Amino acid sequence: MADSKPKKTVFSGIQPTGDLHIGNLIGAISLWVKEQDKHDNIFCIVDLHALTYPEEIQAERLKSNSLDVAALYLACGIDPEKSLVFIQSQVRQHSELAWMLNCVTPMGWMNRMTQFKSKSEGRETVGVGLYAYPILQAADILLYHADLVPVGEDQRQHIEITQDIAERFEHLFGYHFTRPEILVRQVGARIMGLDDPEAKMSKSASKSGHAIRVLDPPATILKKLKSAKTDSRTAVDASDLSPGVRNLVTIYHAFAGGSWDSALKRFDGSGYGALKTGVAEAVIAGLEPVQRRFHEIRDDEAGLVRFLTRSAEAAAERAEATMRDVRKAVGVW
Repeated sequence: MADSKPKKTVFSGIQPTGDLHIGNLIGAISLWVKEQDKHDNIFCIVDLHALTYPEEIQAERLKSNSLDVAALYLACGIDPEKSLVFIQSQVRQHSELAWMLNCVTPMGWMNRMTQFKSKSEGRETVGVGLYAYPILQAADILLYHADLVPVGEDQRQHIEITQDIAERFEHLFGYHFTRPEILVRQVGARIMGLDDPEAKMSKSASKSGHAIRVLDPPATILKKLKSAKTDSRTAVDASDLSPGVRNLVTIYHAFAGGSWDSALKRFDGSGYGALKTGVAEAVIAGLEPVQRRFHEIRDDEAGLVRFLTRSAEAAAERAEATMRDVRKAVGVW
């Protein structure tokens, strides 16, 4: 049984595949940074989850990507004094608990998971890892008795099955895991794709003009924004924003600060060329300190690895406290 906690534990995991984009920064990471004092924060780079597509794995690249994501977390303002940042595979208890949860999860539950159906569609072969992906995710969360998990609506089913697995485990073995709840953000912009303002900006999208990466150089940012989809008009009408124009103003507002009304006023009546240039200037200025800090951290790879090793040891200590009781409940050594 988990002890009562002065702060609620928040767990979030991100795969080291693809590059973080401004949607991740604006909609999630910036909010985590602001709320670090409110919660007991655990941010995990879930490299084991990246193995679900083994045909796409390049071992050295996966390791490098994991270090990139960790450095970006820190560069964006995640404070290692207030938040735990570590790489999943360095904490072996994640895999151990996942196996135990695999053994108690009915296949019928997994057959209902909609994301497996969409992610496996069109693939010649699909590994068991992709099928069991939600169970490893459940282990990640339950291992630390997380109270809150900040994810998008597309992940709600995964949190619900985590609750079900925890309940079934307790029914079978008497051990109580904290039942996690989805943390739905009431504030924070939803950034859409530059090429398709009806679709949320995605890390996995393949089109180069879809997303602005946090590490994109200024020239690339300007080029992408110049090509962003707007509408058939030529100037901004603050009283009637199309999805593409609203998305650009939203991006500007997120980076420039101030009120939404001031952002609208800034561009009302402006041509789309001026809008896109103004948004690019705000994004470039906002990302410059993040990029500079990232390169400072990433260039000291030995120091970053030492930090992550210490963090993994701290995470493993917490995880082992859970696993000692879980092993006793199950009856294994």
